[in-house]
Amino acid sequence: MDLEDSPEDHAFREGVRQFIARHRAQAPAFDAHIGDPRVKQWQQLLVAAGYLARTVPKAYGGAGCSPDPMKSLIIAEEFAAAQLNTVYARAGILMFLPTLLELGTAAQKEALAAATLAGELVWCQGYSEPQSGSDLASLSTRAHEDGDDFVLNGQKIWTSYAHVSNMMFALVRTEPGTRRHEGISYLYFSMRTPGIETRPLMTMTGKPLFNEVFFTDVRVPQSQVIGQRGQGWKVANTTLRHERSVLGNPWQAVQRLEGLVALMRQETRDGRRCIDDPVLRDRLMQLSAQVEAMKQHELRLTTADMQGQALPLERLVVKLQGTQLNYALDALAIDCLGDAGTLYDNSLRLRAAGQWPYRLMQDLGFIIGGGTAQIQRNIIGERGLGLPRSEPSRTP
Repeated sequence: MDLEDSPEDHAFREGVRQFIARHRAQAPAFDAHIGDPRVKQWQQLLVAAGYLARTVPKAYGGAGCSPDPMKSLIIAEEFAAAQLNTVYARAGILMFLPTLLELGTAAQKEALAAATLAGELVWCQGYSEPQSGSDLASLSTRAHEDGDDFVLNGQKIWTSYAHVSNMMFALVRTEPGTRRHEGISYLYFSMRTPGIETRPLMTMTGKPLFNEVFFTDVRVPQSQVIGQRGQGWKVANTTLRHERSVLGNPWQAVQRLEGLVALMRQETRDGRRCIDDPVLRDRLMQLSAQVEAMKQHELRLTTADMQGQALPLERLVVKLQGTQLNYALDALAIDCLGDAGTLYDNSLRLRAAGQWPYRLMQDLGFIIGGGTAQIQRNIIGERGLGLPRSEPSRTP
């Protein structure tokens, strides 16, 4: 890959920079949630400019651009350098929408895609259950047929932003008597459907990021299945592929590193800047090398996209490494802040708007969400490297 901008790419990059300069003040706060009106406005602004949902057809509310990995790379680089997020409604835009466009019917795409990009439909993901986390195939939320509808009963848990979402895509067991990975369907429905109860779960960030969701005789039209009925496991793997790339997005690490360097130049410990402390600077250098490795890995994947290569093993490491790297960057920032690193929200001695302690607590959850680090290592070893499947130890 030639990393030098072509004249066309240079002009495109300048356009992105000018857009950021004009609209920076309209960007939501770093911890804004998907129910915030500013998030909806920001999302619409980016879609209109072609910086979000670039390849989604215009008929479905996107920019309708041809796939161009270099332009996507430029957008990611410039927004990361500006410490701005391009998307907050990740479940809808980065997970459900690609799945819909790949596997949904024409009628489903017409009904859901444009409204999702416009922020009218705000999505949450109904996967995990009290007894089905990393072992998702053991889910027990069920649905039986009644006329043209499914009738759902069961419970989901750790459902991000369910309390501010108006739509859910969920895995539900619809075919009784089938094997674990079979008989599951991928349904979508309104969160305002009678019989749905949402109970927010307060996290250590002080915000109700996660939720319990209960279903009691919830009626969902059978037409609201993505893909084939009973083949939801295959559809879910499509969504999970996008989720893992979202959770390990290397440009988040680049963005965090830029912010960390600025913080270390400003904060002092024992009378000198943190960046001048040899121990802290050594940790920064090690993390900088890891961020650069992640960035180069992303460029490798970009090259593969341009050449039509899949590189499944190489893509598997993104979520594992990216989430752990973000947490390590947060941890160094907290160490630099000292006592002030425990403050967030409206504390008087707040530093950097309280983003570092908030991110530290949130990023710990991302290491677990979408498949724990341990599960990711198993997937990489078994599916990527062909190692024998690990069996649980048994006590004699």
